[in-house]
Amino acid sequence: MSGHSKWSSIKHKKALKDAKRGKAFTKFIKEITVAARMGGGDINANPRLRTAVLTARQNSMPADNIDRAIKKGTGELEGVTYEEVTYEAYGPGGVAMLIETLTDNRTRTVADLRSILTKHNGNLAAANAVAWMFQKRGLITVERAGVDEDKVMEVALEGGAEDVRDAGDILEVITAPDQFEKVKAALDQAKVPTASAEVTMMPQSTVAISGKTAEQMVRLLEAVEDHDDVQNVSSNMDIAADELERLSA
Repeated sequence: MSGHSKWSSIKHKKALKDAKRGKAFTKFIKEITVAARMGGGDINANPRLRTAVLTARQNSMPADNIDRAIKKGTGELEGVTYEEVTYEAYGPGGVAMLIETLTDNRTRTVADLRSILTKHNGNLAAANAVAWMFQKRGLITVERAGVDEDKVMEVALEGGAEDVRDAGDILEVITAPDQFEKVKAALDQAKVPTASAEVTMMPQSTVAISGKTAEQMVRLLEAVEDHDDVQNVSSNMDIAADELERLSA
């Protein structure tokens, strides 16, 4: 499945660049704040917060920023109240999209997203139009170059992964959401380098696109993900790995 998983690893690389780091930190802060507000500030008792903090640390977010975000969520520090809203949409070529947002102004967010989608040959969809196509799963990607694939598979499966899949130049390690941290820790302990790691909505079937349609879809994803209120975008696009790499360069 070249598309969702490959795009995840590409996003991770882009987020490490200074130009993207500030925007990525803003998104991490929102997620940590909401997770702490909903489940408390103890990472040992709050799985969502634990995952959010793990992701932030992996992306070199300073500990002080993490602590402040947690305190804003628990009310120890004053902060903005964010609402979780997921929008469903179609992109070029009929690609299904789930757009997860954290917003303090739902009207502004939906208007912005509608404008972005329209400009890139997409449109908002009705509730439940595409959500049924996706399933919540842990997704860890490993670049195949320079790794022992048998070792990756052994460590992942023994750590509790559901499956390890060949996806071109990367391996997809799929987990149940509640096993994500355990599998990631097992890979880290075995010194297996990961390209990306997240709990995401994975498509159960894909739409193959190429050429101009693929280019339009990549530009749409970049525009949507660049919006400050957007936390995660999942799609069921299937683009050849080399083409996706070229389009996202």
